[in-house]
Amino acid sequence: MPNSNAEMAPNLAPRSAWPKVVLDLCLAQGLGPQNSVRGRRVPSRRAAALLVALNLTLSAAQTAAPAAPSSTPPATTAPSVPVPAPAAGLPAKPRPPAANYVALGVLYYDQGNFGDAYLAFRAAAEADPSVSGALLGLGRTQSRLRLYGPALDTLKKLVAQDPRNVSGYLALAQAYQAQYVGTSDRSPILGNLDAALKVLDAGEAATRGGESDKLDLNLSKVYNERGYIYRLQQQSDKAIETFKKANTLNPDNGIILYNIGDMYYATGDIPQALNYLQLAVIADPSDPFNRAYYAKLLALSGNINAAKSEAAQAARVAPQNPYAVGQYGVVSYLAKDAKTARTQLLASIKLDPLRYPEFYYYMGRLELDQGNLKEARNNLTKSVALASTTPEYLYYLGLSYERSGQDAAPDKIKALDSYSRAARLAPNYQLALDGVQRTR
Repeated sequence: MPNSNAEMAPNLAPRSAWPKVVLDLCLAQGLGPQNSVRGRRVPSRRAAALLVALNLTLSAAQTAAPAAPSSTPPATTAPSVPVPAPAAGLPAKPRPPAANYVALGVLYYDQGNFGDAYLAFRAAAEADPSVSGALLGLGRTQSRLRLYGPALDTLKKLVAQDPRNVSGYLALAQAYQAQYVGTSDRSPILGNLDAALKVLDAGEAATRGGESDKLDLNLSKVYNERGYIYRLQQQSDKAIETFKKANTLNPDNGIILYNIGDMYYATGDIPQALNYLQLAVIADPSDPFNRAYYAKLLALSGNINAAKSEAAQAARVAPQNPYAVGQYGVVSYLAKDAKTARTQLLASIKLDPLRYPEFYYYMGRLELDQGNLKEARNNLTKSVALASTTPEYLYYLGLSYERSGQDAAPDKIKALDSYSRAARLAPNYQLALDGVQRTR
């Protein structure tokens, strides 16, 4: 099993929904995924052969693959993978070994095809429940499909039967966080973050009792994951401290450097955020997330020319990466290049319409600037629907309702509601407080 950066991937904004998470698996056949974030890849010849070999077995199952997750979590049960029945009088064909299904699941998961990945990992777990890779892949895929209860059950089973599996502890902690972030009513799951921290404590113990040559790498993964949880708990200083511990153990990891920079940005320290994002770009120049985020921070700091160059390069290197394309749009908006901003933001939203509320927000800002109130309200409403706790999104939604234009009349009731929600989230947000005063 190779050492990879897969489990380092940020699971929070702006790199939400684990864009770089790839299963940390490598089979004896050599079919494990490479650490890549540059869109879907063409399978190797051996992988393609495996796909052909299993195609008939899974073709019927694929029509029943879970749909893309909606805002309402789907039911926590799913059908078993159907296997074609043998013709009458003929012996049943032997089922492919679990390792083949795991390899297929890894390929689908790495491509972002979570429905088919679920079916493959489910088949692997049914074929041989003792295969840790099957349970790890199944649990992670269930979490991506918002099947949070089954994901937690699967990953608990994994760490119970394989207590030295550090990846299992990390995936279980991530599943607790995913349920916390992805559930609108958090009252029944308020203990999720504390439970995730306890899982990481167990993971650290497993790491310290494991292979000495992997100690620093695995500890860095555990500390990195703790940093995410502290951020969710709004313990910014503790999150930064923990990410820096991970960085000390793994100093050249671009994702950890990204996370430190992201935390500094969240606390308003743009110079430190720029410093760490620059280091992340140096550590992994081909990573479009690092470069695109660095470009945005350059733009916010006033260095527009350098920002446009970095953003354009990120989008050019990864034209199918919605984050890189969208940040090129954001930088273009900040540079007052409305034409490029519109093109890039629309392209990003088309690539992934649910992952990045920030791009709806900037599309709303762009439409608001140009007096297109109907479209501004539409985009800002979507940004709020995807990130309802971001006060800036609510403020600009309120502003769009307060204004009037040829295509929309003002609605002060909705404006006041948006301003009030923004002010509750950020009591010192003066623009929102002024909006409340104007619309009362």
